[in-house]
Amino acid sequence: MKNEAERTYEIMEVCLLAGKIMLQSGGETYRVEDTMMRMAASFGIEKSHSYVTPTGIIFSAEGAEPTKTKLIRISERSTDLEKVAIVNSISRKISSGDLDSKEAMKQLKEIEAKDLSFPFRMQVAAASLASGCFMIMFKGEWNDFLPSMIAGGAGYLSFVYFHRFVPIKFFSEFLAAFVIGLLSLLFVIVGVGHQLDKIIIGSVMPLVPGLLVTNAIRDLMAGHLVSGLSKGAEAFLTAFAIGAGIAVILKFL
Repeated sequence: MKNEAERTYEIMEVCLLAGKIMLQSGGETYRVEDTMMRMAASFGIEKSHSYVTPTGIIFSAEGAEPTKTKLIRISERSTDLEKVAIVNSISRKISSGDLDSKEAMKQLKEIEAKDLSFPFRMQVAAASLASGCFMIMFKGEWNDFLPSMIAGGAGYLSFVYFHRFVPIKFFSEFLAAFVIGLLSLLFVIVGVGHQLDKIIIGSVMPLVPGLLVTNAIRDLMAGHLVSGLSKGAEAFLTAFAIGAGIAVILKFL
């Protein structure tokens, strides 16, 4: 009985770590739950239950009596879909019998410790280029392409640095939007930019919570009402923070 209980705990740790990595990296709630239960079933625990919210994971297994239940908190979330894909790959290897629990735990810990995001300079450059392209997509003029790139890159850079000093996401987004609005207005005043609205719209797009909105809708469609509503509320607050930062600047016009 002791060995069975220890094995159950070990399997639960593997499943919880996989779920934690996926949830922290932007995975959908239903995908996290499904992956954890499939992994448990592959290890021989047929009766397992998982309840996932954006801020926590509850997982129980009936492999040993009495039923074991564990809870972990999720305090930080970002977007790293490569980690989600790698965890899915590990889950498939477990299902096919190519990985045991110890090797799976080792690989998951390595993934958790790695920083798979692109270099910071590349992120800023991508945000800058995306801002200019979004401006054109919203029927802006080509002579506003460079101002939009500069404002968008500066806004993303401001968001990252403000978030490091003040770890309140919505406050950082408000300040980043304020920087974008201020730069866009200055470009128009000095004559470098022409269409203020198009420059602002293109520049704020890297800050828009597109993944949050998508995951909220997918969770709601899958029946996960708590997670869907909470992600939707987070997306709304982010949009409100961006709009408020721009509104403060436009008030001075």
